[in-house]
Amino acid sequence: MKIAIGNDHAGPAYKEAIITFLESKGIIVSNYGTDTKDSVDYPDFIHPVANDVATNKVDLGIIICGSGNGAAMTANKHKEVRAALCWNKELTELARLHNNANILSIPARYTSIPQVLAMVDVFLNTKFEGGRHQTRVDKITCS
Repeated sequence: MKIAIGNDHAGPAYKEAIITFLESKGIIVSNYGTDTKDSVDYPDFIHPVANDVATNKVDLGIIICGSGNGAAMTANKHKEVRAALCWNKELTELARLHNNANILSIPARYTSIPQVLAMVDVFLNTKFEGGRHQTRVDKITCS
């Protein structure tokens, strides 16, 4: 499995913990995030993740910013990207089960690293249910 990850200045510690977690599972990680807390513009680090997901260069993406909102909004501008803003395991599971989310957007200022690692584990191990949900997912992308 391949995953792209990107973050702004709110997420370097989260990113490093997630990368360690992913690599311990043998997952290949493309790291587009900043490594410092110096202020940066989140779209510069989110667009590369969304591009990789949209072009199937990676299987899934993980994006991190302070609230998770700006990152999700940016990623969702890309066709075929379904970035879900999640702050607990239950939302993460539903995003995969019902919405076939292919990017997890994490609000670093409103979650803890242990909480996020549990969310990432759920994100990786939950499969899309399809069925009635597929019809809805097919209606998400605008032409």
